Amino acid sequence: MELTDFATYLIKNLVKNPDLVKVSSFDNEEETIVEILVSNEDMGAIIGKGGKNAKAVRTIIGAHAYLNNIKRVKVNIDSF
Repeated sequence: MELTDFATYLIKNLVKNPDLVKVSSFDNEEETIVEILVSNEDMGAIIGKGGKNAKAVRTIIGAHAYLNNIKRVKVNIDSF
């Protein structure tokens, strides 16, 4: 499974409005950037108390990237 597909699957199962989730990835010379956009009302579910959910999402996406030989991954989470 591709990195953006995996991140989309993961985030859509955490939010109340899965139709509003947008995930895209960009390759730099040094790293791959995964950008996750969710609605404003879903930001609390993604960030979690004390940022625990956001840290877990970044860890899981990083582990998936490692298994697919993607060296460096940066995950940006934002709302629209």
